[in-house]
Amino acid sequence: MTDAPHRRVGPAGPLARTATRVKRLPLWSLIVTGVLLGGLAGGLYGVLKPPQYAATSYVIAVPDEKSDPSTALGFAQAYGRVATQIAVLGDAQVWAGVPVKVLQSSVKAETSPDAPMIALSATSARPREAADMANAVARALTLEANHTQDSTKVKLLQFSRAVKPTSPSSPSAVVTGLVGASAGGLAGGLVMLVRPRRERQEATATVPGPAAAADLHGTV
Repeated sequence: MTDAPHRRVGPAGPLARTATRVKRLPLWSLIVTGVLLGGLAGGLYGVLKPPQYAATSYVIAVPDEKSDPSTALGFAQAYGRVATQIAVLGDAQVWAGVPVKVLQSSVKAETSPDAPMIALSATSARPREAADMANAVARALTLEANHTQDSTKVKLLQFSRAVKPTSPSSPSAVVTGLVGASAGGLAGGLVMLVRPRRERQEATATVPGPAAAADLHGTV
């Protein structure tokens, strides 16, 4: 019985040669590569993304003479929850000059647990628009709340108007580049920790055990 002809193995393909070269690279090169790629991606993101501007308007809840001051704090919390609802934004869109959907995605309301005050912050790529949106929501919320002043015994007043911001609130390209470099270095470090483990597992899988080695010698 003749042995089957052996197939001739040709030279390794480009992908195999590339994989071999990658395995020969030092492990610390993974971190360096991750830092460079992450920094480049973060820097490009900071350059290409339009800067965002933020403006904040403050509204304060004032109790009347017959109301407990703690009541004003409770109503400020309640008004802060409804500040970004359709009932308020529907009126605010007229003064802001933008659709309700833009207000919903751009305006946020924050309250304080210690003071009966509501902070209405708006962000936009245009500084004037950010201030207009914050002031429009503050005005709409004040008018909406004061319709029920007789029953709530609390009145809303605009404590501070939003002014046109002079500098963007979004991070610069340098900051986004540093964040990207840190994330890339972390990813490279994780790959560096996983790679030796895989290589050890592959090496262990290719070495025959004692029983397999004995069988091979016995069949020779």
